[in-house]
Amino acid sequence: MKKLLESCHLYGIVDMGYTGPEQVEARTHALIDGGVRIIQLRAKGRELPLVKAWAVAMQAICRERGAIFVLNDYPEMAAEIGADAVHVGQDGGSLADVRKIAGPGVLVGRSTHSLEQVREAKREGADYIGFGPLYPTGTKPGRPSIGLADIAAAQEAAGDMPLFCIGGINGTTLPEVLKAGARRVVIVSWLLQQADITRAAQSVISRMEQA
Repeated sequence: MKKLLESCHLYGIVDMGYTGPEQVEARTHALIDGGVRIIQLRAKGRELPLVKAWAVAMQAICRERGAIFVLNDYPEMAAEIGADAVHVGQDGGSLADVRKIAGPGVLVGRSTHSLEQVREAKREGADYIGFGPLYPTGTKPGRPSIGLADIAAAQEAAGDMPLFCIGGINGTTLPEVLKAGARRVVIVSWLLQQADITRAAQSVISRMEQA
C-alpha cells in the first residue's frame, strides 16, 4: 500500500456535500477510470449506518480496482470494515492512538495547516499528510486559507512522506500551485462538479506529469 501511495499524485474525495447517495459508487469508478488511485469518503455529519454502507461499497470497488480507500475520521469503523486508510484532522487525537484503534497495516493520514503541524505529523509517523487549505474553499467554510508561500518549505519538512496540497485547487489554480512546488494535490468540489469526472481527472494528472 505504501508503494501505491507514493505513486499517487491526485487524491480524490467523494464528499457527500457534493455527492448524492445514489452517486457514490459511480463517482468512485469515475475517479479510478481517470487514474486516481487514492480516494477518500468524506461524510461529515451523516448518520453512521449510512457512512458505513458507503464506506463498504467504496472499499470493495477500490480493492477490486487497485486503489487505496480512505475513510475520513471514524478509525473504529475503519477497523471494522477493513479500510485501507483513515484520515484524521488536528482534533483527531494522537496518531499512535488512531493506529491502535484502526489496527495494524492501516495507513494513517493527517490534515495540517502550518509548517509546524507538518513537522509534528512527520514526528508522529503519519503515512501522508494534507497541507492547506491553500485557498478559501466551500468544502471547509470559515477556515482561513494559508496561501502558497509555504508549499516548498512544507515539502522539505515532509521529506519522503507524501504531502498533498488541498483547498480550493481547481483547473484554474492548479498551475500556480504546481509552480509553487506542489508535487501532489487533492481536488474536491471542482472535480466532483465536472460533467465528465473521468476526463477531468485524466487532464489534471496529465498536467501534473508535464509539470
